[in-house]
Amino acid sequence: MSNKKLDPKKFGLPGRTIIEEIGKDHLVLVIDRKSRLIMADGKKILTKAEKIRGRRPGCQVSLSTTAPVCSKTVKFLSEHNIEISS
Repeated sequence: MSNKKLDPKKFGLPGRTIIEEIGKDHLVLVIDRKSRLIMADGKKILTKAEKIRGRRPGCQVSLSTTAPVCSKTVKFLSEHNIEISS
């Protein structure tokens, strides 16, 4: 199954946000950049994930990024059930 890109505006998110659907109840936020993801980014990601979960209750939200992620941010996101893949 290929990843289907979804319109972020349907979730109340900015138009530049990339959301891919990889399963029936599994969405992925995609961040493609080289600079490190820090805690401030983690809080923004959590806000976006909560908006997605508000529109699709029971949906699993993950993060896919090419950037390195701060260890505190990894712990913070995992505590909020957001998996990180690279």
